Amino acid sequence: MRNVARRTLPMLGAGLAMLTVAAARPVLPPAPAGPGLATAFAQVHDEIAPWQRELPGNIRSGPKTVSGLRLYSPVAPPPLPRLRRMLQADLLVVAPASLPKGTAAALRRISGVAAAQPVDAARIQVNGKYVAMLGVNPVSFRAFAARPTAKSATLWRNVIAGGVAVSYTMGKLDKVSADKTLRVAGRTTENLPVAGFGTVGIAGVDAVVSSKVARSLGIPAGNAIVVSAPHADLSTLIKRISRRLPRRAAVTALVAQSKASGAAVSSGAAGVQAGSGPGLSGSQLTAFLKAAESRLGLPYVWGAVGPGSFDCSGLVQWSLAQAGVTMPRVAADQARTGPRVPLGQLQPGDLLFYHTDPTAPSYISHVAIYLGDGLMLQAPQPGMDVEVVPAAFGAGFAGAVRVYPRIAAAAAADPAG
Repeated sequence: MRNVARRTLPMLGAGLAMLTVAAARPVLPPAPAGPGLATAFAQVHDEIAPWQRELPGNIRSGPKTVSGLRLYSPVAPPPLPRLRRMLQADLLVVAPASLPKGTAAALRRISGVAAAQPVDAARIQVNGKYVAMLGVNPVSFRAFAARPTAKSATLWRNVIAGGVAVSYTMGKLDKVSADKTLRVAGRTTENLPVAGFGTVGIAGVDAVVSSKVARSLGIPAGNAIVVSAPHADLSTLIKRISRRLPRRAAVTALVAQSKASGAAVSSGAAGVQAGSGPGLSGSQLTAFLKAAESRLGLPYVWGAVGPGSFDCSGLVQWSLAQAGVTMPRVAADQARTGPRVPLGQLQPGDLLFYHTDPTAPSYISHVAIYLGDGLMLQAPQPGMDVEVVPAAFGAGFAGAVRVYPRIAAAAAADPAG
């Protein structure tokens, strides 16, 4: 395969920040608007906004119990077929309304496409916070999930039965209990049982339900397609797919791609190839570190982006914003905002990334700011405050990245448009 031009591209979370099925206006600020996907998501939010007048709507209650988890189904769902292969999620097609029938089949016929799986995608309120949610066919979609999550037949059977699977990060850091229902607010408000904790492995996605539940919540049916194309030139494939989509649909990459080999860089890798510099200027670096240090002692809150509370990536995004640098929202995306830095060359302002999720061991789920002299600043976990601690380079360390504002802005916006 010929060499391909490297480009840092956003992950799903950046796009879903603008496609919102809401009971009220988002309590979190939207991602920076850009062309393409961001425009489509904004249009969906505008179209769905009238549903606000219909809420709170119906609230389901009294689910059944199967294997210790409360489920809607009065009987246990049937066994799942054997998981025969794993698929890499490389591209996402998304539209503000249902895509035409046959779109996924047409994409499968394009050279280089290994699989194309229709899904439903939106930002939606879960226990009062907006998260990226997918509505899926569990039988056919589970192969796209991170391996430990994909192999959990119980989790996917519980999704079939009407539960909502939440990411390990959301479950742990937002203190979600498997014994309590989650209040999910869309066109109707429903109390959904927890199907299990397992990260999909697509950056920013923290909740998965069945397509049937997605319909009841008002998420557009089949408005998105996850594409696996592990051996394709993604920039060329995006152009080919775009020609087969309706006007208001868009396609973006869920991975970055190496210039030399064309290999996709998954959400578990930190850093991109150098060449899109420069890095932070002296004034930007000073403003960034001053802003981060000014937040010391403020509480960790999952999903918080400041200025009075933060999660790990929210602290990085807010602090760099004070220096005029636009960053993506989630840690896995932030890991692709510049080149990887060897430990012997670390400088203050470099970002340190970590694998902390046992349901997706290769997925980047934590970020800290290197301060120099062997110290780092981080928003650690619930019950703790923004702190300075010795930098950790042991088990779970995924690598360090030096932020290049040009790459960061491209990852935070939508270069696919």
